[in-house]
Amino acid sequence: MLDIPVWKRVLILGVVALGLLYAMPNLFYERVEAHNDAVTAVERNGVETPEDTADIARWPNWLPSGLVNLGLDLRGGAHLLGEVRVQEVYKARMDGLWPEVRDALSADRATIGSIRRVTAPEGQLVVEIGNADQMPRAIQLVRALATPVASLTGAGQTDITVAGNGNRLTVQLSDAEKAATDDRTIQQTLEIVRRRVDEVGTREPTIMREGKDRILIQVPGIGSAEELKSLIGTTAKLTFNPVVGRGTDPNARPGVGNIVVPSLDEPGVFYTLEESPVVTGEDLTDARPSFDQNGMPAVDFRFNPQGAKRFGAYTAANIGQPFAIVLDNQVISAPVIRQAITAGSGQISGSMDIDSSTQLAVLLRAGALPAKMDFLEERTIGPELGQDSIDAGRIASIVGTVAVVIYMIASYGLFGVFASIAVIVNVILILAVMSMMGATLTLPGIAGIVLTVGTAVDANVIIFERIREELRWGRRVVRAIDNGFNEAMSAIIDANVTTFIAAVVMFFLGSGPVKGFAVTLTIGIVTSVFTAIYLTRLMIAIWVQWRRPKELIL
Repeated sequence: MLDIPVWKRVLILGVVALGLLYAMPNLFYERVEAHNDAVTAVERNGVETPEDTADIARWPNWLPSGLVNLGLDLRGGAHLLGEVRVQEVYKARMDGLWPEVRDALSADRATIGSIRRVTAPEGQLVVEIGNADQMPRAIQLVRALATPVASLTGAGQTDITVAGNGNRLTVQLSDAEKAATDDRTIQQTLEIVRRRVDEVGTREPTIMREGKDRILIQVPGIGSAEELKSLIGTTAKLTFNPVVGRGTDPNARPGVGNIVVPSLDEPGVFYTLEESPVVTGEDLTDARPSFDQNGMPAVDFRFNPQGAKRFGAYTAANIGQPFAIVLDNQVISAPVIRQAITAGSGQISGSMDIDSSTQLAVLLRAGALPAKMDFLEERTIGPELGQDSIDAGRIASIVGTVAVVIYMIASYGLFGVFASIAVIVNVILILAVMSMMGATLTLPGIAGIVLTVGTAVDANVIIFERIREELRWGRRVVRAIDNGFNEAMSAIIDANVTTFIAAVVMFFLGSGPVKGFAVTLTIGIVTSVFTAIYLTRLMIAIWVQWRRPKELIL
């Protein structure tokens, strides 16, 4: 019957009130956004500036501050499609394996003879031994360094293959390890790109894998594709390498296992370094902008325990010798080791300003990309285009809502008014749920809301037509209304379940724009069922109890 219990009335009105409360911040979008950005900046930096304090005060802390994030097509921003050079990782793996191979062969030098690394194709490690007739023994020693492939598809296989030809021993990654390495490289690149983008406080970026070795990056609110490329395309690869020599000839022959690297602060000066670093940026646990003893911008860094141990052992054994701090294949500093550095921390200083030191700290904290990316596609979407999309979506929503309201009132009179109120509340609840979820609204998402407005009254139409049939059959007003709601329930549930299934399929199988449409459609299905069945019924029940009509014209 229409005698709805008090607790159920309170629950329905409470849900509507919460929806209004959580949707409200979107009416003050810029103020709430500034407040949220300031809070995030304070949490990230640990320092509250006067500007942050002013922005935080723009919105009360006790009110909800969740917003519907605007997607790339609404806010504007940058779109990149990058291809990761996974082959570079193979070379790095071989360079890292060389010290182990050298030590393993050196332990049996009396049998194998001399050991020398020679130039080899990228991704291979080729070693010449003095006694070619002892090649089986050399292969045996190097194969002992192999480890099982850490993947399901490579179960039972090892990570390297070792072969001998004459006096040359060749080591390279196995096919199974290459496949596993490719997957790890893409996953690591995804994570590092995500961390770099998150460090600068951008909102709701889309960072996802496409195909075998490509990554799609969409960042709303960033100035241009070039700005995004400068943020994520820089490898920020930090290494600490032993110094072999120093000179002015860029074409000097460094010898096998060594590299020639230019100096950042000394034009025309080049350092010959051991290619295998003592420690790398991967051993860093923190990096923060600071100032050196002369008051110039610098970056303080700290190693993890393993990195601190290796760095301490190296500096203790090489007091009086220079070592190079190399950033992106440039020597930024080559100090002489005066004493063992066992604290696990240090400082990078040189030719940099405050902005560049802050940017360097961000890149070092986010880690080094395991391999470079080639950008195959780049687009910058201006905020003006996004604003045009917002305006067009707003007009479409208003026109669609007004048209639905006019039709419902013209068709069902007062009950049409109740249905129209339910439709408006439905849109508010959609925005409230998206705000609580932190969901991103895209242009297809606006289309989903507009579609929801049109279909939200379907349930009311079914209910009202059932009530009309009951009235034609001579039922009393209360009985006709009650039967109309009860009889229409199964049809409403069936219709919305099928639409919900379609939305779920679109979400899991579709790409970005399709997912945006699916999200708003799914939320709209749930909220429209609530408003049509419960809110509309509550309004009609209140009206019937107030007016107590003897007859109903519908």
